[in-house]
Amino acid sequence: MRKPVAITMGDAAGIGPEIIAMAFRDAPDVTRGCFVVGDVETLRRANAIVQRDCETQLPLVSIGAVSEAVSCPPRCMPVWQAVTPPKACADFGQISAEAGRMAGECVVWAARAALRGEVAALVTAPLHKKALSAAGAPFDAFAGHTELLQAEAVAFTGRPPHELPVRMMLANDELRVVLVSIHMALRQAIDAVTQENVLQTLRITQQSLSRMLGRAPRIAVAGLNPHAGESGLFGREEVDIIAPAVQVAQAQGLQVSGPYAPDTVFMRARRQMGQEPEFDVVLAMYHDQGLIPVKYLGVDKGVNVTLGLPLVRTSPDHGTAFDIAGTGRADPASLIEAIRMARSLSAEG
Repeated sequence: MRKPVAITMGDAAGIGPEIIAMAFRDAPDVTRGCFVVGDVETLRRANAIVQRDCETQLPLVSIGAVSEAVSCPPRCMPVWQAVTPPKACADFGQISAEAGRMAGECVVWAARAALRGEVAALVTAPLHKKALSAAGAPFDAFAGHTELLQAEAVAFTGRPPHELPVRMMLANDELRVVLVSIHMALRQAIDAVTQENVLQTLRITQQSLSRMLGRAPRIAVAGLNPHAGESGLFGREEVDIIAPAVQVAQAQGLQVSGPYAPDTVFMRARRQMGQEPEFDVVLAMYHDQGLIPVKYLGVDKGVNVTLGLPLVRTSPDHGTAFDIAGTGRADPASLIEAIRMARSLSAEG
């Protein structure tokens, strides 16, 4: 029997529950064999919102065992009650410690199920970082999904954190980007550009993309400074840190080159109109450097993939969208792509 894919509910005050219901309604071929990890009443509310003025009805089924998800018919949303039910549904668009607690508990439950091998993959709907922090211990120790999932993997495997480094990859049909650092202040992100971190990111990218592509990836490395430092005129990070890391990786057999000017390298790695790009992926030095070009191409197809974990985790390329939560106007396209990619990356794909 195929293992199901777990989809976490996300922040109940945001669009997560709505886009999940929309995905089950609109993409039955993609969501069949999936189930939602969350709160039944919150999902019922979301289901009612997306079924307004809609002829296609979407039954919601509360399942008592994970295995029940694979036998549910298309356009049926199985829900696993993974959290202590709230006294009332969260107010849309409001930061809430209760919503943060539920979102965090959903991620922990699903991560542990994935680590135990009970589910094929994990897809996470957006959570709100301030709400997660407001929930208090243990969730206030984590900046977001990536850090929380890494902590769960560390606890499960018994390995120290430095032996389970993780990285974020954002991908769509046109571009893939992997980040050296993730959620930290820009000043800290610059300090995180060390030879060890760049080399470690290259190794994680090589290992993960080789599995995805079935061959060694062609990796381009972006510089940190304008024009990749212009041979040290605009900063020495490229000369002293990034280029030496690239050379070590090349000596180890990786197909990597750079550092290249950050304002042009993404165009060289972009796949468009059937043309083969020069590179399969770009290694970016910090969060916004890498995510702006991918998101500019459109968040509807973007997928966030966590590399380095002993489980498959993807998520949509957007946040909780508090401003439109509860209106039924959210777009489930990125979530659907995240589910599709999670299936392709797992053994159940």
